Amino acid sequence: MSECNIEQPGAANIGELSAGAPAAGEAPSNAVRALLRAPRSIADTGLPPIFVGRLVLKSTMLNGSSSFADLCQRHRLPIAVLEDLLAFLVREHLAEITHRGATDIDVHFRLTEAGRSVATEELARCSYCGPAPVSYEHYVEIVHAHAIRNQRVSRDQVRAAFAHVRVEPTLLDAAGASFNAGRPLMLYGPAGSGKTYIAERLGQLLQGDVPIPYAIYVSGEIVQLYDPLLHHDASSQSGAAPGDKRWRMCQRPVVISGGELTLDGLDLRYDASAGFYQAPPHMKANMGLYVVDDLGRQRVAAQDLLNRWIMPLDRRVDLFTLHSGMRFSAPFEVWPVFSTNLDPADIGDEAFLRRLGSKLHMGPMSPDNYRAIFEDYCALHGLALSQAAFDYLLRELHGGSGKPLLACYPRDLLSLVSASADYRGVPREVTTEGLDEAWHSYFGSNAGIERSFPPSPANTSACQGKRHATGLAADILTNR
Repeated sequence: MSECNIEQPGAANIGELSAGAPAAGEAPSNAVRALLRAPRSIADTGLPPIFVGRLVLKSTMLNGSSSFADLCQRHRLPIAVLEDLLAFLVREHLAEITHRGATDIDVHFRLTEAGRSVATEELARCSYCGPAPVSYEHYVEIVHAHAIRNQRVSRDQVRAAFAHVRVEPTLLDAAGASFNAGRPLMLYGPAGSGKTYIAERLGQLLQGDVPIPYAIYVSGEIVQLYDPLLHHDASSQSGAAPGDKRWRMCQRPVVISGGELTLDGLDLRYDASAGFYQAPPHMKANMGLYVVDDLGRQRVAAQDLLNRWIMPLDRRVDLFTLHSGMRFSAPFEVWPVFSTNLDPADIGDEAFLRRLGSKLHMGPMSPDNYRAIFEDYCALHGLALSQAAFDYLLRELHGGSGKPLLACYPRDLLSLVSASADYRGVPREVTTEGLDEAWHSYFGSNAGIERSFPPSPANTSACQGKRHATGLAADILTNR
């Protein structure tokens, strides 16, 4: 069995992707729908017979004798393909049938000595024995047909997605326009202003479900794409599942990369011991949303990271290199959203910044929105809130320290107030003393308030011995 019987010289060269894609709202073509139908032969899979044969030989050797039922489950291939494949393996003296029952699926076979030899050789090269991959060409067509740039949202849809979120309407309008333009979006502003929360929630604007392949076959190599942590199954009411079970119907993906992102992390990751590749995060995000969070906090310089994105943002393709030296281009059909605490002018040059469709600033909240969030978290924690306590927070703590009204503070401060109430067994209410304690615990030496906390013993005596328990070691010893 020689590879050259299947893969002709030069057949693996991958050219530029087709620029054609359906217009907004246009249904996938009949040709694209045909790609998701159950294959009836090995040829219909788009894979070389020798590759499929070796995949089955490997899994059969690892699992002992196999049946069609086992292989259907293991490799997501239909009976028609397996019959075609088994005939090929028997003809090549690599397998022999041990049982054939009354039904098409009741077929058992085992490997011959020659089959075990081929399987051993292939396992040493690549240990992948999961669902059969789809061809690179089929993957590209499916991604183009379900490209995120073909989607449109209305103001009503955006407002509905953020109905219970306290955010300025003008910011939502700008984000919705950026989505419709198919251009990247950058959210920038101080830490704690809600950029990550808003960026992730933008995924609710994505409509419809998309087929995700378990893996793709490129130039004789396997790239594993499906990730159960990132690709969530579509609801059963969303429509018919693909006839080709090598595709899994999923919600449009929302993938987030944070400070752990490196330049190497944006390339294919080859596992030399396993012999196959893992797709990078932005490839797993195809047909969905890709968020780069905390831009500027990665272990690589922000400018170097942004330079890596220039060609994908311009041409909607990304280039990858296999360990064999073969290069191929893959679709970059995502909505990229960048989140950063830095000013855009400080992290990117003009060449990159002009490729960003929108750069939206997220800063402090209005007092009304801040109070609304504070009340929401009070209700979540079951805490009673008085007007006096909230006024004290705004006037004495925020006003006295100069700290802005950022969206993260209500959640963080009230979690400390709630935990303190549980610990001490006191009524679940927000008091000035409880806010003082939470504020100093949260900000520490950066609290920004001139008075110290806890109160000094002299001040405590002046208040007729009335103390506020702080939980600090010094105060506990004083009580003793």
